[in-house]
Amino acid sequence: MSGAATSDQPVVVPEFKQILGHPSPLWMLFMTEFWERFAFYGIRWALVLYIVTQFYGGAAVGEADANLTYGSYLALVYAGAVFGGYVADRVIGYQRSILIGAAFMAAGLFAITIPDPDVFKVGLATIIVGNGLFKPNISTMVGKLYAINDTRRDSGFTIFYMGINAGAFLSPILTQILAQKMGVTDNIPAYKVVFFVSGIGMLISLVWFAIGRKTLQGIGAPVGAAKNPMRMVMVVLGGLCVIPVMYGLLKAGAGNLQIVLTILFVILAIMLMVEGIRDGKVARDKTIAMMIIFAFNILFWMFFEQAGSSFTFLAENIVQRNLGGFIFPTAWFQSVNSIAIIACAPVIAWIWVALGRRNANPSIPRKFGLGIIFNALAFGLLIYALSVLVGADNKIPFWTLFAVYCIQSIGELCLSPIGLSMVTKLAPTRLVGLGMGGWFLSTGIGNNLSGIFASHVSGEAGMSVASALSGYTFGFWSLLAGGVLLLVLAPLIQKLMHGVK
Repeated sequence: MSGAATSDQPVVVPEFKQILGHPSPLWMLFMTEFWERFAFYGIRWALVLYIVTQFYGGAAVGEADANLTYGSYLALVYAGAVFGGYVADRVIGYQRSILIGAAFMAAGLFAITIPDPDVFKVGLATIIVGNGLFKPNISTMVGKLYAINDTRRDSGFTIFYMGINAGAFLSPILTQILAQKMGVTDNIPAYKVVFFVSGIGMLISLVWFAIGRKTLQGIGAPVGAAKNPMRMVMVVLGGLCVIPVMYGLLKAGAGNLQIVLTILFVILAIMLMVEGIRDGKVARDKTIAMMIIFAFNILFWMFFEQAGSSFTFLAENIVQRNLGGFIFPTAWFQSVNSIAIIACAPVIAWIWVALGRRNANPSIPRKFGLGIIFNALAFGLLIYALSVLVGADNKIPFWTLFAVYCIQSIGELCLSPIGLSMVTKLAPTRLVGLGMGGWFLSTGIGNNLSGIFASHVSGEAGMSVASALSGYTFGFWSLLAGGVLLLVLAPLIQKLMHGVK
């Protein structure tokens, strides 16, 4: 469809008021993302525990299915970004995509409060559709606040990433406290409260953006034929039609979903490559470099996303959470990653800027390689804990899992915010939204593989020290090999990027 993508127009960055050295709309987008992540992470800690409690009567045999469902859900959440990016690029623009996506997500969050397995999956399917319209486009708009060679771009994305993690930090703590206080007992939290509070957070995100988007001075607004309000109606109706498809994919199982995701990735790669080739040799090489990075991104998230699946069961069953009489809630481990991100993000951002002033800033491929190696180190610590530190109660010390989340967070900071920035620099100019969708699709593939991997870690009868040690050892060596390989390939990839840093 013609006339729908803002990226088809010449890139002109308005003169924004500066707040703390960055364009003022960055802070509006920061808070919009804060509340969306509050909603998303509010249910993250509860999903696998809810599935086992609600649909398996608390039996450990349900862990494998819970891990697979969680991985498939996350995979589709991120894969949906491919279509959301295209809709924003070609149909209704970024701002309207975000508004419609937020509305769908809120509806899905309220739907999963109903304790029925089919309604539960329909609710997850609705969240998937909404997130696909929301997630890639708000990230793309952050990139549009800066000129392509603006040295503040990476630090701006890192600040934006802090908004993600501020919401992710608060939501597990608040939702877990509310769930316990309003549950039948302390051991059977009212998951309905968790999901309902998350839905409220999503509504706040929707209202915040609807009011604050005027500060964007037209960035992301529909242009040309995209202004036609009937296109919004078409997108809403299309989203409603896609919900049953997402429901069917959730029911199909992680193995079948992996086939679908792989086919989607191949199609996306072809579309991006065709556009890159059409734009000339430099654009073609940049697109190739981006696709190589996408492949390593899959590896990173396959093991990083154990945080919401197998690490949850590890915390519940194998980590000693009794801290002098206080039982550290399993849900609160989900906030450790966010605390580490919030604490370390300014430091990492400062390091990149300081190194940039000295022409010593690591290239994007090297940052990715460092991120993967830090992820490997986290699994190395788990190997040590499960081999040497298992106590008489068959549990590992609390500090080990806490440290694992922190080490992974440093790796995440080397990779994830840099990845968002990378796409806005390397994707073909007319398909930046689709390129951002490709980033999230690769993340989604990693997430689906994470569920498959986590189901093996739990085994048929639930997680044990032996099954965890075997699985996490495989994770360590896979990540270490991938990180080293990427560092070796970094000069070649950087050459393909033609000066993009």
